[in-house]
Amino acid sequence: MMRVEFHPEATAELESSLEWYLEQSATAAQGFAVAIEVALERIIEFPLWYARIDARHRSCNVEKYPFQIVYREGDECVYVIAIAHAKRRSGYWKRRRQ
Repeated sequence: MMRVEFHPEATAELESSLEWYLEQSATAAQGFAVAIEVALERIIEFPLWYARIDARHRSCNVEKYPFQIVYREGDECVYVIAIAHAKRRSGYWKRRRQ
C-alpha cells in the first residue's frame, strides 16, 4: 500500500483549516477531517484516477468542502503538495519542492 507524505506547508494548511472549522463548530471540523481522510484514501487507492493539473501534479476535490488536495504520485508514495482552498489564489503552491 502506498504511503502519504505531506509538504510542510500542506500540513500547515490542513492544520489551519481544521482550526478554522473548529472555531465554527466541532461538527464542521469533524466533517472536514473525515472528508480529507476519505479523499486521501481514494488517492492512495487510485492515484492515477484524478485529473492532471500540470505535467507532475493531480488534484482531488474534497467532498462537501471547498478544498482540493494537490499531489504528486510516486512509485511508493503520494506526496501532498497542498490542501488548497478552491476559491483562493489558484496555483500558489507551484513553487513548492518535494
